[in-house]
Amino acid sequence: MSHPVSPLALQTYPDLPPIAGVRLATAQAGIRYKGRTDVLFLLMEPGTRAAGVFTRSKCPSAAVDWCREQLGGGAARALVVNSGNANAFTGLKGREAVARTAAIAARAAGCAPEEVFVASTGVIGEPLDAGKFEGVLEDCAGRAGSGASHWTEAARAIMTTDTFPKLATRRARIGDTEVTLNGIAKGAGMIAPDMATMLSFVFTDAVLDAPVLQHLLARGTRQSFNCVTIDGDTSTSDTLMLFATAKAGNAPVADPANPRLAAFAAALDDLLIELAQLVARDGEGARKFVTVEAEGAVDDASAHRIALSIANSPLVKTAVAGEDANWGRVVMAVGKAGEPADRDRLAIWFGDVRVAVAGARDPAYDEAAASAVMQRPEVTIRVDLGLGTGRARVWTCDLTKAYVEINGDYRS
Repeated sequence: MSHPVSPLALQTYPDLPPIAGVRLATAQAGIRYKGRTDVLFLLMEPGTRAAGVFTRSKCPSAAVDWCREQLGGGAARALVVNSGNANAFTGLKGREAVARTAAIAARAAGCAPEEVFVASTGVIGEPLDAGKFEGVLEDCAGRAGSGASHWTEAARAIMTTDTFPKLATRRARIGDTEVTLNGIAKGAGMIAPDMATMLSFVFTDAVLDAPVLQHLLARGTRQSFNCVTIDGDTSTSDTLMLFATAKAGNAPVADPANPRLAAFAAALDDLLIELAQLVARDGEGARKFVTVEAEGAVDDASAHRIALSIANSPLVKTAVAGEDANWGRVVMAVGKAGEPADRDRLAIWFGDVRVAVAGARDPAYDEAAASAVMQRPEVTIRVDLGLGTGRARVWTCDLTKAYVEINGDYRS
């Protein structure tokens, strides 16, 4: 199924530069739908190192289990991603499908199956026919490239209910050497990550060992993908991986706290935040991009949970959809979060308009000003608990009738 492109989509997509040591191609394998690209195959040269964070769901997909097992080796030569079928809740057949996919990919890439990573997204509970990768991955390997169009097509190939491709790029320096980072992501529904979004992959030509990559990725995730929510539902397939091909030639850095890595870490963090925000902008049926800021909490962790309580509230999200400056729903969401809060210290803003303070409506409240804020395509909701210095920020979208329509027809 296709859906209208989100009004929050970017007007133009960035042209991602080549990453030395990475080639990619896409294909139509008929995983679920006919006539659409649904397979992405990436080949990486020897010496590539990998890091990853995955869903904390107790019902993970077979692909997530496979990636966790292979990550211990630290080496990567290929990545296979399919859309249309999540290969989750598929039992022994699911595990066998992943193993067969890795074997097919390994033959096409000329590597060991243990150097192949696999990710799947789509319908849960339906067996994945790995035989559909036969011939397809070999053909992809033969025509793989690294140009800007390859990256855009890669981002499109992993889409399900997404309405636009999500991709970003950054440059940074490690010492005197310039390195490049490219990232793609997919996600529009079943988004309340407990690590990352449904699927996201970042590539760099930097020389970095797997433990350093793992540290930087885990740290960056906390302020990016773990701060985005669409509907409060954590996917079985959440996968975020970072690959480093070691082709840039920078001097290796063994300590992730080394100042020489500061610029690279900042660039990675910024790229992950951009990808996370793009996911929120493409929330199923979204018409408003919403930033929720919580401050004055007892600590940052408490602020984060309060911000998520607001962002995940169907009542808050429908108020935003209806352009209603209903701060009562924000009060409700703060109160139900289970975190320290004092009603008589609470203050609430919509945009730059304070609507409530000291536990009551702001004496200077202006309905017209508040309504004008709610009519914008991007809305910020800010709360001050007045209890401490804890701060957090999360991103979400509004909840519209289209969300129900999209998910009501998802398996049709």
